[in-house]
Parts: sequence; C-alpha cells; structure tokens
Amino acid sequence: MRDWFLCGVIYRVLCRKGRRFCLRLLSGRRCTRGRMFVVAVAVSPWPFLETPEAFPLPTEASIVKAAAGWAHCVAATDTGEVYTWGWKECIPSGKVFGDPSGAGGSAKDAFERQNLFFTEQVSPRSQGSRSSSGSGTLSGVDGRGSGDESTKRRRISSAKQAAESSSAGDETLSALPCLVTLNPGVRVATVAAGGRHTLALSVSDIGQVWGWGYGGEGQLGLGSRIRMVSSPHPIPCIDSAYGKDRAVVLSRGGMTSEGQSFRVPGSHVKGIACGGRHSAVITDAGALLTFGWGLYGQCGQGSTDDELSPTCVSSLLGIRIEAVAAGLWHTVCVSADGVVYSFGGNQFGQLGTGGDQAETLPRLLEAPSLENIHAKTVSCGARHSAIIADDGKVFCWGWNKYGQLGLGDVIDRNIPSQLTIDGCVPKTVACGWWHTLLLAESPT
Repeated sequence: MRDWFLCGVIYRVLCRKGRRFCLRLLSGRRCTRGRMFVVAVAVSPWPFLETPEAFPLPTEASIVKAAAGWAHCVAATDTGEVYTWGWKECIPSGKVFGDPSGAGGSAKDAFERQNLFFTEQVSPRSQGSRSSSGSGTLSGVDGRGSGDESTKRRRISSAKQAAESSSAGDETLSALPCLVTLNPGVRVATVAAGGRHTLALSVSDIGQVWGWGYGGEGQLGLGSRIRMVSSPHPIPCIDSAYGKDRAVVLSRGGMTSEGQSFRVPGSHVKGIACGGRHSAVITDAGALLTFGWGLYGQCGQGSTDDELSPTCVSSLLGIRIEAVAAGLWHTVCVSADGVVYSFGGNQFGQLGTGGDQAETLPRLLEAPSLENIHAKTVSCGARHSAIIADDGKVFCWGWNKYGQLGLGDVIDRNIPSQLTIDGCVPKTVACGWWHTLLLAESPT
C-alpha cells in the first residue's frame, strides 16, 4: 500500500457506528499504477460495501490524490485531471461517464437520508457531550460578531428546511464519476472535499486554488454568499487576500496592532483543507488563510463572523504553518516547529485545550502529553482530531461516541491522548466524521 486518503460519512442508520466510507490507493507488484478502492460499512437493507473493492475510473492515468467529503468523492490523476462523484449538488458541470439512471432506488433513499443527516450536524445541541461543562461559551470574541448571531441562526434554520424539502430523485444523486472541466492547460496536484464543497490546487499555474459546490457561508472564498457554484472557479487567495490585525499575544507569536491591513506573506498556495462549511489554505511562506462559516470561531479571526474571502489568520504571523486540517466546527494546524494550534468549536474537546470552551483565535496546545513532541501530520473528523509526530507517536482527542479515538472506550477526551500502536510504524492518519483510519508499515 502506498497511500490513502480522507474519509467521510455516508449517512446514519440505526446502528452503533453509522455509515462511513474511505478511499485508499494501492500500489505494488500486482498494481503498476494507482487504483481507487472504496469501502463502506453497511447494515441491511442498504447494500453498501463491507470490504474494499476496486472503483474503476475512466482513465489509464494513476490516481495520486483523493479525498472524501460528506457525500461526495474527488480524485486527481498524475496527468492533472480531476474526477468526482457522489451527491449531485457537489458535482460540477462536466462529462459524466455511464448512465445515471442505473442508480437503484435504495441508493436514492440513502442520499435523501444523507440530506437530512447533514442538517443534524449544524448545531452542537444535536449531540450530547460527556464533557463536565456544557456551557460552550466563546472566548476572545470581538464586538462585530454578536450582531450577526440571529441572522446566522435564521440561515441555519432555512438551510435545514431546504434540506428537508429536497427530493430523493436523480437530481440529488450522481453515483458515476464526472471529469471536472477546468481551463485549458490546468493540471491539478491535490484536492480537498468538505461538507458540500470541493477545492483543487493546481500546479500548472503555480498554486492556484479552484473551488466549486455550495458556497452559502463563503467557503468558496469568492467574496459573496454564492449558494451554488456549478463549475470550478479560481479563488483569489493571494492577490485579494488580506489580514486584519488585532491586539493579541500568542505564546509563540507577537503583538499586533488593531485596525491595520497588510499583504499576505507568500506568492502562491501550497496546501488546502476543507471543513464542513469552511476552508483553509497555506501559502508557500507558511501563512494560514481561512474562509467560510465562522459561527464557532473556526476561521480563527477572533470573531464568529463568516469570512467570505480568504483572510490571513494574523495572530499566527511569524509562525510558519506547515499543515492544516478542518473539521465540522474546528480547525487544527501544525507549525514548522511541530507545535499544534487549534481554534473553533470545542463542545466535545476537539480542540485539545483541556476544556470545552470555544476558541475564536488559534490556541497553542500545551498538554503535558505533547511535551517534546514534534507534530508532523494532522487530520480532523467532524468533532475529533488526530496527529502523528515525527517519531511515529499517534495522538487523538475529541468526540469518542463510536470509539473513533482508538483508545478502547467511548469516553471523550479534551486533551491529546496517545494511542498504543504495537508491531507497526504509523505513517499517516485520516479522520472520518465518526471514525479514524491509520496507515502503518510493518517494521523491517
């Protein structure tokens, strides 16, 4: 096995662990090029896969990157092409391979259930927490976030009503792969999938980010609340991005002065991440930019406002960010020094701060378990987080209702907790909404 990719949930049924799927790429003697494998754990009556099976794409090119969102998948080939499939709302206009009418009625029912399920994920009140305190109050909120609270609540309610009224017909389902149409000459190097939106990072035009899908909270970074973008659009992450300085001190940061604007460090984007309804990118200079839904502070801007355009997380200036991951309501990033920062919703301890208070600004994780630990890889599920250190140690924290932390119980953790991994060397980790997968190698 060479690599594998982000995981997502399909939908919840009356079973303990719910539905979920993952993507992985196999390579070896019997496989001379990248192949896509898909697995979904299923319970009758829906006939989803219980073991990995090859998922053929209509191309001879190797699959080099892939991601699974809430109800859609996206893959990039070594020739720079992008294929996507899943819920039709997430699929751009493009060339569809095969006959969409072949989807069975049970599959259509499944996607209708997905639609209803996603609305349950909007509010933390839809799930009970094992945390000792259930306040979920915000810290570090500036005044401009409070005025939009009622508007955001109404928008959430409207989104739920729209989801509940949608049909389960062909208009919601596109189970067949679609070749994404980009500008001539554009070659994509990596992809990211969110709740209902997708980002792609190209190499042909030096780190240009493309986005499509749902953009009602600004997660496509186009400067407005565009409900649906049906074709890939370039996201102006560098030229039009800006920073908003605030008087904030971080343990490894510096003081900034309120009200000043500045140019974002860097010349192009080198990393992308999608959360449920927000996005994050990293520039070649290590600057972190966020955009999209901000109700729980998951954009790290010191407020609960939505960010409609890519905006530099100014409190991290001077700290080179190397990796970022986004969950449903939270964001976690890792610096070049291996230090972990987190911000956003924290109802289940997914920030790893030791409590359940949300953070609207990046907070340095100072847990004793991370002392002398140099984090390298990070991944976020809906409400849990995981990192791998450069010495191969694995840490998880957050929501654990389905055992997704791998600690042998179903108790939430609000600080990073080390997993016991015997007989193998962890290489990378991927968090699904309700589960976690770990890729490891046997010692030589």
